[in-house]
Amino acid sequence: MTLWWLHSRAMSFYIGREASKLWKRVCAETATEISLLAENWKYIFGGLTFQYIHGLAARGVHYIHRPGPTLQDVGFFLLPELGQDKGYISETLFTTIFLSFVLWTFHPFIFKIKKIYTVLIWCRVLAFLVACQFLRIITFYSTQLPGPNYHCREGSKLATLPSPNSVLEVLLINCEIYFTLLTVVFQLFLLQCAYAIDVYECAVPRGLLYGCGDLIFSSHMIFSLVFVRTYHKYGTRRIIKLCAWLAVIAQSILIVASRKHYTVDVVVAWYTVNLAVFFVDKQLPELPDRTSAALFLPLSKDSKTKEENNKPLNGNSAEWL
Repeated sequence: MTLWWLHSRAMSFYIGREASKLWKRVCAETATEISLLAENWKYIFGGLTFQYIHGLAARGVHYIHRPGPTLQDVGFFLLPELGQDKGYISETLFTTIFLSFVLWTFHPFIFKIKKIYTVLIWCRVLAFLVACQFLRIITFYSTQLPGPNYHCREGSKLATLPSPNSVLEVLLINCEIYFTLLTVVFQLFLLQCAYAIDVYECAVPRGLLYGCGDLIFSSHMIFSLVFVRTYHKYGTRRIIKLCAWLAVIAQSILIVASRKHYTVDVVVAWYTVNLAVFFVDKQLPELPDRTSAALFLPLSKDSKTKEENNKPLNGNSAEWL
C-alpha cells in the first residue's frame, strides 16, 4: 500500500510538472504567433478574402452551366464507376488530408521541437492557393464543360441554377453557408441532432453544395497538392511524406471513379499546381528554421536572451514578404 501511494504521488508530481511545462510552452508560442500575426495579418486577410472570391466565382459559373451528354473520357473507361452512394469515399480522404495538414501547422503550440511558425506557414500556403485558384477561375470561365457528376447531368434539378433575384443573393451566399454550418455544428455539440439536420436541409442552398461548371481544374486537387508539397518541404517524418503522396494519388483515382471530374481536370491540376507552387515559392523568402533555435520559454532571468535566439528571422523583422 505504501509503495502504491508513493508511486501515485510521484506520478501526480510528474504529470503536474509536465502540464506546467506544456502550458508555459503554449503561452510562449501564442505570444510569438500573435506578434507575427500583427505584422503579417494583411497577407492572411488577403488570402482568406480570395477564398471567398474563389467560392463566388464557382457559384457564378453554375448559373451559366448547361448540362449535356458526358464527354468521352479515358479515365471513365479504365476506372469502374463507384456510384452515387459511394461518393463520400473521396470526400472522406480529402477531409483527412485537409484536417491532418491543419493540425500539423499548429503543432508548434504543443511540441518542444518545432520547425515552422504557424502564421508564416499559412501566409505561404495561402499565397500558393491564391495563385492556383486564380488560374482555375480563368480556366473554368474560359470553357464550360457539361459536368460529369450525377447532379450535373441532364434531368437533374441541380444541374442549373435559377437567375438570382438580386446581387446580394449571389454575394452573400457564402456568408449564409458558413453561418448555417456553424449553426449545425453548434446544435450537434448540444446533441440536438434532429434539429441540426432540419437546419442543414432547409437553410443550406443545395446549388452551393452541389456546384457544376467549375471543372478545369479540380479544387480538391489544388488543396491536397499544396498541402502535401508544403509538408514535404517543411515536415520531418519521411513515412508521413510517403503516405501523404500516396493519399493524393488515391484521391486522384477516386475523384475520377466518383465521376466528380473528368480525367483532364485531375491531370491539369497535377502539373499546374506543382508549377505554380514552384514559381511562387521561388519568389518568397525562405522560412526560418527553428530546429536549431533554443526553446523559447520565459522561465529564468535569461529569458530575454532566449527570446533573442528565437526571433523569427534571425534578428530581422518578422515580415515574410
